[in-house]
Amino acid sequence: MASVLVVEDEVSLNETLRYNLEREGYEVHTALDGDTGLSLARTRDPDLVILDVMLPALSGTEVLRRLRGDGSDVPVLLLTARTAEIDRVQGLDLGADDYITKPFGLAELLARVRAHLRRSATNGAPPVSVIEFDGLTLDLARRELRGGDGPRPLRPKEYELLAYLAQRPGRTFTRDELLNDVWDIDFAGGTRTVDVHIRWLRKKIEPDPAQPVHLITVRGAGYRFEL
Repeated sequence: MASVLVVEDEVSLNETLRYNLEREGYEVHTALDGDTGLSLARTRDPDLVILDVMLPALSGTEVLRRLRGDGSDVPVLLLTARTAEIDRVQGLDLGADDYITKPFGLAELLARVRAHLRRSATNGAPPVSVIEFDGLTLDLARRELRGGDGPRPLRPKEYELLAYLAQRPGRTFTRDELLNDVWDIDFAGGTRTVDVHIRWLRKKIEPDPAQPVHLITVRGAGYRFEL
């Protein structure tokens, strides 16, 4: 489970971010000032930091400066109410990976969090090329699914959906997340598209599609993949 540290002094925003990040399946730590945020970043070793620029006790830019001075390469997403270019440039020059200007849309922030965590995971670990489960082999290099009886043909989006979920076992994804990440953020189809593709995939990978053990429905949330 990826962990996210939120350092934001506006209590309502802090709580909103925590609630929504936890719903995404992340472990979340929070701080309301820069001193506490820096301490948590050093002791909790989060996978990503969401850092407000204007903080009491220690500014966000100073927290960032000290983290980079420690040698930390944790991805940092800056939150700022400032729109002047020099403020954005200063944060990026200090080592921020991204910034988002207040007020911002929650969906956009969550999408950026997912993108940075994916990029960080890809950079930090050797790529997985084969995933095996229940007598099946998902070959990511060849973009194919094989069983004991040979290849099992998948439609392009069936393959992409299965590959996306299988590379993140145990994590629950909402239908909207899957539409954004597997299809496209501008895809015109509804979430029913995800349900249909899940049903097609179950017929191809589940011993009993009516009682799935790999593509699991999480009631009220979405879907997750289990090896």
